[in-house]
Amino acid sequence: MAQHDMTGGVILGISAYHEDAAAALVVDGKLVCALEEERIRRIKHWAGFPSEAVKWCLRYACIGLGDIDCVAVARDPRAHFLGKIRAVCSGGAGFGFLKDRLRNTAQVCDVRKELSRCAEEGKKALKAELCPVEHHRAHMASAFYYSPFREAAVASIGGFGDFLSTMQGHGSGNRISILNQVAYPYSLGVFYSAFTEYLGFDKYGDEYKVMGLSASGRPEYLGRMMEIIRLDSNGLYRTDTSFFDFHRIGRDRTESSLPPGLTGCFTEKLTSEFGPPRKIDEPLTVRHRNIAASVQAAFEETLFHILNHLCRKTGSRNLAFAGGCAQNSLANGKLTRMTPFERVFIPPAAHDAGTAIGAALTVWHKKYNRTERIQNCSPFLGPEFSDDEIFAAALSRGLKAEKLPLEQLVEKTAQDLNQGLIVGWFQGRTEWGPRALGNRSILSSPCFPGIRDRLNTAIKKREDFRPFAASVLEEFASDLFDDPQESPFMEKVVRVRQDRAGLIPAVVHVDGTCRIQTVSSADNPGFFQLISAFHRVSGIPALLNTSFNEHEPIVNTPGEALECFARSGMDALAAGSYYIRRAGPT
Repeated sequence: MAQHDMTGGVILGISAYHEDAAAALVVDGKLVCALEEERIRRIKHWAGFPSEAVKWCLRYACIGLGDIDCVAVARDPRAHFLGKIRAVCSGGAGFGFLKDRLRNTAQVCDVRKELSRCAEEGKKALKAELCPVEHHRAHMASAFYYSPFREAAVASIGGFGDFLSTMQGHGSGNRISILNQVAYPYSLGVFYSAFTEYLGFDKYGDEYKVMGLSASGRPEYLGRMMEIIRLDSNGLYRTDTSFFDFHRIGRDRTESSLPPGLTGCFTEKLTSEFGPPRKIDEPLTVRHRNIAASVQAAFEETLFHILNHLCRKTGSRNLAFAGGCAQNSLANGKLTRMTPFERVFIPPAAHDAGTAIGAALTVWHKKYNRTERIQNCSPFLGPEFSDDEIFAAALSRGLKAEKLPLEQLVEKTAQDLNQGLIVGWFQGRTEWGPRALGNRSILSSPCFPGIRDRLNTAIKKREDFRPFAASVLEEFASDLFDDPQESPFMEKVVRVRQDRAGLIPAVVHVDGTCRIQTVSSADNPGFFQLISAFHRVSGIPALLNTSFNEHEPIVNTPGEALECFARSGMDALAAGSYYIRRAGPT
């Protein structure tokens, strides 16, 4: 077993019984590893208990259950319990919702039994203290303690968790003080999810499709949207819950055998106000596009209202932001223009998986009263595989793999990309969070406009309006983009310079914007080296970067990468030291 200083402690963070279940491990003040359960289970947004992620974390750190000092769970069933009861009694929430919450609470309280199933030592081996951390406090910790800030305004905005949808505070040193909050059923996240379902996107997490669609519409319905969301003078908001059903019927978030769906989020009142909802296979009309644009505009108006007030209240020019709504990269790219905040930090996993790290960091600072910041805030926290494992996986599938030194592998990949080939890039440790940041990526040149259609139709097999991101060398970002903010986790959308849009057409969305990842040699040396090589041969300091998957979680293992490569239209795969070219025409 690994040796550790008991003053530092071994803290296992868990996000459980909620979409995007995950586990993270903090040892002696170092963030050692973190992994979403979906990466192992191969079911997107996997809910339930993250048993496989826990097992992997323990194996990676070479520790057992008996070595864990604290289990930080990103839920506190006791939080706001009276509020839940009052909501049901007043009709603000239905008994289906209460039944759902009570079932969920019972499972959260039985974490010890679930953990004992994760290891051979058995239940007696687990002597760790169970430390519940309120959902939104865990979100806020995942942003502030992960950030470079010693002082910042802190916000968590999402769907709901522990009966809150929004929480605001101020972080200083190793403490986060809570300033105000919005109680469920008022929820900006549910507002966006309800319209996502209304527009015919029925999978949990499909909100990003509405974001992409909004660029091709006009916000003609914004006034009507802002009658559903009512902005309060104190910087908070309320929603007209008669348009939504989620708070009455509840949703079983413990089922993990199928991908979560969006069902029953809106009422007939929404349909009577905005017309019939779009069926899943129905063509997208101008009305649908305008509704999407209006939803995005209403979301942004509400978000900026919240954050402008928070900035005035804290006096800080730093913002640490997490929660499901912090995944809205369109709004994120406007934060420094539409609020007084000068620096914005959004963690790589701002969604619910990130609360596993947030809970662990909360316990690290609070229980152990540690003032120093956690070590290792890299997003590359998952499994890594050796060249031998990669070669064995290729050999077992009958694929010819050429082993090359890193410099040759990078040059060969850059040359092929410059010729218009699409290459899978499988290197190092798996990314933490929903976005491929250069270790589990599908890459192409941004210079060929036809590549976007080929990626959407032949490889990703998704809607043709979906845009792609650009990974750009940090020092050259201003050459291609207006106001290119630091965006190491691909969390912001910015405008492409008009005089440069013709150089990178494959990553320019219909509204002239692009989601960007700024890449530095310190963050990811190998990926930085590849983009630099492409820059030398093409004159463009950026690559089109999309996640290495196809209607599945991002690939994790060599076998998954090779299977995705084999069934897709990718031309080549660079995995570890090996380069694999597809035989015959694609």
